[in-house]
Amino acid sequence: MTGRAPYLLIDAGNSRIKWAFADGPGTFLRSGIFAHADDAGAGAQWPALPAPGGVWISNVAGEAVAERLSALIEAHWPGLAPTFVRACARQCGVVNGYGTPERLGSDRWASLIGAHAAFPGEALLIATLGTATTLEALTADGRFAGGMIAPGWSLMMRSLGEHTAQLPTVGGDSARMLVGDAPAQDWFATDTPHAIAAGSLFAQAGLIERAWRELSRAWGVPVRLVVGGGAADEVAQALDVPHTRHDALVLAGLALIAAQDAAVTR
Repeated sequence: MTGRAPYLLIDAGNSRIKWAFADGPGTFLRSGIFAHADDAGAGAQWPALPAPGGVWISNVAGEAVAERLSALIEAHWPGLAPTFVRACARQCGVVNGYGTPERLGSDRWASLIGAHAAFPGEALLIATLGTATTLEALTADGRFAGGMIAPGWSLMMRSLGEHTAQLPTVGGDSARMLVGDAPAQDWFATDTPHAIAAGSLFAQAGLIERAWRELSRAWGVPVRLVVGGGAADEVAQALDVPHTRHDALVLAGLALIAAQDAAVTR
C-alpha cells in the first residue's frame, strides 16, 4: 500500500463493464465485471470498497452509459466526480498518431498506454477482440503508428444471420460450444451453425495474422502480437503465429493515467 486512497478504474465497453481498484499503477487490489443493464452488479461489488481517491473511466458505450456510471458513483460515494478519459496528443510515454488525437477511442488509447508499459522497448501489434476487433501498431519508443477496426467475431456471425435469408443467427455462447478446442480437421463443418462459427473465427485469425506479417515486414524488427478481449480464448486457438495474452490493458492504462494525473495535482 502507498498510503494514498486507491483509484477506481472503469472500462465501459460495448458489451460489458470491467472495473478494478488499483493501488498505484498496475497493482489491482480488487476487480470485477458486470453487464450494462445490471446496475445491481456494481451495487453488490462496490459497497465493500473504501472510498477511492478518484475515479477514471474509459467509456465507448455512449452518453447514457456515462450518465448511469456517474449516478452509480454518486450513489456510492457522494461528491466524487469521475474523470472520463479522452485520448490526447501525448501521455504516459505514448505519442498519438491520429491527425485529430481526441478522435481515437479512449479504450484504444488506454490500451496503448498499458501495452507500452507492459512490454517496454518492444514493437507491438495489439489485437483487442470484443464487439469490434481493433488492431493497433505501436513502435518500441511508444509512437502509435495507426490501426485497423473490423467487426468482431460475434458481430460477424450476427450480421450473417440478420442479412441473409437462409442463414441462422449464431450467438457467441453457442458458437463457443461449437468450436470448442476443435483440431484442424474439424474446422470444416458439416452443419451450418458450425460453419458460420468456424468461418467467422478464421476471418478474425486471418486478419490478425496478415496484419502482424505486414507490420513485421514493414518495420523490419520483431513485433510482439498481444491478444486480449472477450473473444480472445476462441480466436487465439485459431492463430498460427506467436502471441501473448493480456486481458487488462485498458485498466492497466487507466491506472497509469490516474497515477500521472494524481502526481500533477499533488
